[in-house]
Amino acid sequence: MKRIPSSCPACGEPLRIGRLKCAACETAVEGDFAFPALMQLPPAEQEFVLRFVLCSGSLKEMAREMGLSYPTVRNKLDDVIDHIKKLAHETSR
Repeated sequence: MKRIPSSCPACGEPLRIGRLKCAACETAVEGDFAFPALMQLPPAEQEFVLRFVLCSGSLKEMAREMGLSYPTVRNKLDDVIDHIKKLAHETSR
């Protein structure tokens, strides 16, 4: 399945959601909706968050699975957290 694009292919600016449709009854809702913060992360950071959840939040397990040191994985998590905080702050404005 293809990923939903979150940035404009022409200019790179963030996309917004304009229409949602029910596959069962065809009801549609139109408006101006923002993507959730986790969907706004780049694909690599989304994969990191998914792996973090699947490892029950164990950085030690993630480091083992990824073949990286614990401090490297910890630093990557800190970067993702900072990015999510920035996105959440931008969305709340």
